[in-house]
Amino acid sequence: MIDWETIFRELNLLKESSELPSVSLIGEESNSPYKILVSTIISLRTRDYVTLNSSRRLFEMAPDFQTLDIMTEEEIASLIYPCGFYKVKSANLKKIARILLNQYEGKVPSTPEALLGLPGVGLKTANLTLSLGFAIPAVCVDTHVHRIANRMGWIDTKKPDDSVRALEEVLPRESWIAINELLVLYGQKICTPQSPRCSECSLSRYCQKRGVSKFR
Repeated sequence: MIDWETIFRELNLLKESSELPSVSLIGEESNSPYKILVSTIISLRTRDYVTLNSSRRLFEMAPDFQTLDIMTEEEIASLIYPCGFYKVKSANLKKIARILLNQYEGKVPSTPEALLGLPGVGLKTANLTLSLGFAIPAVCVDTHVHRIANRMGWIDTKKPDDSVRALEEVLPRESWIAINELLVLYGQKICTPQSPRCSECSLSRYCQKRGVSKFR
């Protein structure tokens, strides 16, 4: 039996002394599905501080899909640079703006099926948009969540998308939205990919340490 109450209490203590991940911070600042979807796309394979700065530059010039639609791919790319794959992302953002204006009156859809049909949107992006943009319970799994959930022994999966389904089966539904933000912070500060800081971890006694051969 997993002691979720203790686990989430400890994770929330770490959150209190940490700066929020970039997309969470943007969500708290604006509560805008547009900004959450766009910043999540920008965030893929990109460091947090780059995501935050790139997103803010873009939103200053393009506060909605109507404005984004009239910009060129080159203009979008220049604003989101140096995020990873900025040229690919700028092309996808341009396409998404046109699709949403044509099919959804310029609004972000609130179903996983519609979001997954957009260019460059995978399960991680769709679920983070649903959870932060619409407060719809959805488990967002990135590399931190996938790694830590398996390391802890909560699940046993090979791919992040498989981890979504597995976590839905074991996590309390009321924690589906919170788990991403909490484990991202935990993964950045304590449960790092290499040599995790197990000696500093208040959850160490609950952890199976799967795949950990060296720790601090």
